[in-house]
Amino acid sequence: MNNYNNVIIDRLPRHLRQYIVPQHYHHYTPIDHAVWRYVMRQNYNYLKDVAYYPYIPGLKKAGLTIEHIPDLQTMNDHLKQIGWGAVTVNGFIPSQAFMEFQAYQVLIIAADIRQIEHIEYTPAPDIIHESAGHAPIIGEPEYARYLQFTGEVGTKAMSSKKDHELFEAIRKLAVLKELAGTGDNLIKQAEDELMHIQANMGQPSEMALLARLHWWTVEYGLIGDLDHYKIYGAGLLSSIGESVSCMKPDVKKIMYTLDAVNYAYDITQPQPQLFVTPDFENLVNVLDEFADSLSYRRGGAFGLRKAIECSMPCTAVYSSGLQVSGVFAGNRKEEHLSYIQTKGATALAVDNKELAGHGKAYHKAGFGSPVGKLINTDKTIEACTIGDLKSLGVEEGQPALLHFTSGLDVRGVVGDIVLSGDKIVLIRFTECEVKDTITGQVLFEPTWGRYDMAVGEKIVSVFAGAADKDAFEQVTLLPKEMPVSSYSDEQLALHQLYRQVRNVREGNAMKSELVNVWTKIKANHPHDWLCAIEILELVKDQPLLDDLRFEVEDYLQQLKTIKPELAKLINDGLNTMSQIPILPGVHTDQW
Repeated sequence: MNNYNNVIIDRLPRHLRQYIVPQHYHHYTPIDHAVWRYVMRQNYNYLKDVAYYPYIPGLKKAGLTIEHIPDLQTMNDHLKQIGWGAVTVNGFIPSQAFMEFQAYQVLIIAADIRQIEHIEYTPAPDIIHESAGHAPIIGEPEYARYLQFTGEVGTKAMSSKKDHELFEAIRKLAVLKELAGTGDNLIKQAEDELMHIQANMGQPSEMALLARLHWWTVEYGLIGDLDHYKIYGAGLLSSIGESVSCMKPDVKKIMYTLDAVNYAYDITQPQPQLFVTPDFENLVNVLDEFADSLSYRRGGAFGLRKAIECSMPCTAVYSSGLQVSGVFAGNRKEEHLSYIQTKGATALAVDNKELAGHGKAYHKAGFGSPVGKLINTDKTIEACTIGDLKSLGVEEGQPALLHFTSGLDVRGVVGDIVLSGDKIVLIRFTECEVKDTITGQVLFEPTWGRYDMAVGEKIVSVFAGAADKDAFEQVTLLPKEMPVSSYSDEQLALHQLYRQVRNVREGNAMKSELVNVWTKIKANHPHDWLCAIEILELVKDQPLLDDLRFEVEDYLQQLKTIKPELAKLINDGLNTMSQIPILPGVHTDQW
């Protein structure tokens, strides 16, 4: 794995590193670079007036230029100066992983770039959205704090199986839309599948609710007040279409509060309303208020119910510090939790490090244990010393009977007593029986082998995933390699024409060669508009090439009539042609 000489990336755990892929910079075509250049020029021309101020200077700070798709080494050289890093991934990755990267202060950058057909907006993550959208404002300390905090909360938030079905459907549709040559029938089928899943999601999970807050802030947020606001959301900053439409009065503006969690969103459609925050500190405060409602802060019976509903690996944390990771089972409706139970492979950990001998291989059939206090002492078990336990009749090598206030009894011969720091976290029994004296239900029988009893008065936290993810080997949704577009001979020939235009711009070829390029464009690619814009930009101040300039201008005016869907793109390209952005001390090919 390339760490780009950035210590921030070196800190990433193994379960996150699996998502990182090489950028493959040489895969970008000349048209890809032209798309980047067009979007970035439009961004400067328009966003300099409507984007939150730090955005424009932030582009330079993030290592971005107008002319070239960014390479990750340059980005990391800049971002590490403010304590962040960036890596490339293949499009969509699972929400939990996406959030955890943010918690580690690493931006994930989708390696692909949108096709020219989707130059204004794409539902798929692409390098324009991820780098030119997210990176420039990361230098604002309060925003960076919010982004990292969102990652920390997202790492703990519960997902559902429906969430993962939705993730796969969105990812499939996005890939198909951005893959050159995909048939309309396949896209329609994927859209129908997505709509069906969206219509049958049921109650939103914790992660789904957090995703809404993330969408209305990091992706589509405005900052200011209801009368005067600027764009800071990456989804808007990277969409030359919606960054304009979002400022119109028909898009409702609402002050950002926790109520935003009640607004669902559709990733494939323009947003009917947007939220305005007075400052980034407000984002942190709202998120903190939201986090108070989540299982990882509430714990107890509430958290366990969420884990059972989740049906995927989660972690319950005892007040002793012991962490139990697995798929939780049962139908716990009681207000005061008395027993936890997992099914299948389970692991025990403390401080997010797996306890030796207590991994999935050992607890492969599941794990169950009481929660609570003993009836004959005011002291919790975890707070007892070895001497305290002995006075309660709990001594290594001796039979013991523990009566819990919940009505559970644990009877057996005491084996090892495991401590973490000054707290008892685990007591091992042989010849053990665990019984609910109220219902008569036997929860563990002596014939089942050794019994490891977790110690703790309460379950203080329940969160998604394993405590020690690397040891747990929680690799369940590793995305496949993004398919690579295949190009026809005609498309490859067009790429070569774009390359020749770039060579002229970079001073590696004479401008007179553009006459030959234009002849081939007219003959073989009559509906291409972007290469025409690029040629016109290069000859507009060249009197000796006036005939070429007039011909290209006339062609573009005719093309707007023949293909009216291109009119706005062409007009925007013409309007920005003379507005090369120049910042103090920056060469004209940079911000």
